[in-house]
Amino acid sequence: MRFGWFVFPLLASIALAQAPSSTAPARQNTPPATQQDEDDEAEAKPAPAPSSIPPDAAVITIKGLCDDKSPKSSTAPEKNPCETVISRAEFERLADALQPGMPATVRRQLANAYPRLLLMAHEAQKRGLESQPGFQEKMGFARLQILTQELNRSLQEQASQVPEKEIEQYYHDNSAAFEQATLLRVFVPHSKQIEASKTNKPTDPKADESQAQQKAAEEAMTTEANKLRGRAAAGEDFEKLQKEAFEFAGLKASAPSANLGKIRRMNLPPSQASVMDLKAGEVSQVINDPSGHYIYKMVAKEVSPLPQVKDEIRNTLQSQKMKDAMQAIQQSGTPELNDAYFGAAPSGPGPATVKPKPDASKESPRPKSLQPK
Repeated sequence: MRFGWFVFPLLASIALAQAPSSTAPARQNTPPATQQDEDDEAEAKPAPAPSSIPPDAAVITIKGLCDDKSPKSSTAPEKNPCETVISRAEFERLADALQPGMPATVRRQLANAYPRLLLMAHEAQKRGLESQPGFQEKMGFARLQILTQELNRSLQEQASQVPEKEIEQYYHDNSAAFEQATLLRVFVPHSKQIEASKTNKPTDPKADESQAQQKAAEEAMTTEANKLRGRAAAGEDFEKLQKEAFEFAGLKASAPSANLGKIRRMNLPPSQASVMDLKAGEVSQVINDPSGHYIYKMVAKEVSPLPQVKDEIRNTLQSQKMKDAMQAIQQSGTPELNDAYFGAAPSGPGPATVKPKPDASKESPRPKSLQPK
């Protein structure tokens, strides 16, 4: 949320303000009300619809707090000759500025905390704390943070404006990315299970013999994977082959289904994505992986229709536009830190590291529809 920097301190102030005092007298025979009790009571008495309250109606009134700009109440008690009144329109402008569409529960928290903030700020002004060293610097830094958040919001709104033509162009230029295939797969475990009694501890003088057994078990599974691949290419049932692979490995767990259903290139491990290039009916070579051996069969392949992937493309283009805009801003200036003052930059990446402007010639290729024309 873009107002998170404010809400977390805000909620912290709520918690502190509601914390019971250690000197408060204990109540006798009456169980203290809990926050849950208060929430349940609030839920039992729903607030009136905001639309029924006029914009200039008071929604928060702070007795005893006023300044030159605050309206004074003619009916206020003499010991509290003034008050600060916040209208519905004023409160909604604040809430919408912090978070458009702020939920009712958060509005209630804001309404509880805002008067406390005003009272604390008013007292700070009376004490002249605005004139303390560093105050203006803190205000300036807070201004930078707010401006940065507003810029992010503005850039996100601009990036979200993705024309339909761009979506269609991206779809046609990157059709391979939207292929979905119906695949069968046999997974052959990397190593055959060895009985615990046949293995030796690392300190056992026969440890070399144990390692030889382990290596033989791995080689046995590699040989079995090649045999199963040949049988798969000959047209044998993949479910049957998958079950035999687990039995040969000595696994007691049930074998997984060989039918992966419809799957896209992006859902496959990079080392196995090449199976998407198979033609219908073709069986892959054995793909060796640290986890085991894989054999695929292409059943059918098609390109997902545009309506099915339109939202995905829109999100991709939006993210790329946002990234491009942020990079353009960040690369518009090159900061240089004085190492004699700050010390040498850390060796690993981190927030204190100033990275040089990347070489455009070494960047990964971008989608065709986003390449400069």
